[in-house]
Amino acid sequence: MTTIENIHRYAQMLPDPLQQEVLDFVKYLLFKREQYVPQNDEEEWSNLSLSLALRGMEDEEMPDYTTEDLQEIFS
Repeated sequence: MTTIENIHRYAQMLPDPLQQEVLDFVKYLLFKREQYVPQNDEEEWSNLSLSLALRGMEDEEMPDYTTEDLQEIFS
């Protein structure tokens, strides 16, 4: 069985709201692929992993750090 057949088979087992999430994720992957052409597969997975890890953090306020916050300084 091909990958697409497996995706189709498993997606059919999901309730409609979860099928919509799968569709949204597929659209997201297509969008990401159109926006950036990676140099290799490792770079592609690294970028996807990072973007998923940081998803939803865009609107969070980040603290302002200064050199006074450093505990150790390397020269």
